[in-house]
Amino acid sequence: MAERQGDRTLEVLARDRGADLLAYATLITGGDRAAAQDLVQDAIVAVFGRMRTGFTPDVAEAYVRRAIVNGYVDSFRKRRGFTQRRHLVAVRDDAPASPDAAAALDLRAALRTLAPQERAAVVLRFYEDLTVPEIAERMTLAEGTVKRYLSNALGKLQDRLGPLTLDHDAVPVTRTATTTGSIR
Repeated sequence: MAERQGDRTLEVLARDRGADLLAYATLITGGDRAAAQDLVQDAIVAVFGRMRTGFTPDVAEAYVRRAIVNGYVDSFRKRRGFTQRRHLVAVRDDAPASPDAAAALDLRAALRTLAPQERAAVVLRFYEDLTVPEIAERMTLAEGTVKRYLSNALGKLQDRLGPLTLDHDAVPVTRTATTTGSIR
């Protein structure tokens, strides 16, 4: 019974959310579609490799997204002995381009210049719309480290893309002088 429920959950997740998961992973990998497909596949295998009770598609998607980030940041992909993988959420390479394809290519190229942790932090902040504490929890880092990654990444992106218009709350980095003259 639980196995059939897990199969149905996987089927719904792959059918209804597969394209979104692939887009998410593509952002994290800096536009490397093949690596993104591998990352999504590995995340799905990791999440569905162990059956859980009460596993809905929404809960499964949250687990898969977290596994995508963890797999990317931790370089947690082991090579398998298979020469080919059958991807559950693969999309044809000859799919029509969107109207904003040039801007998307510029952004992807700029994202590829970032360190993996910086790229993951930027995607979580601006694609997932997570707060700094939520990103810190998801990436298992200190909030200050996340702020530094975001600040460094935004500086690099601005150098590459020009001035970015963001909310002032996007990266709440504040520096104040203490009585000893050091920076906090």
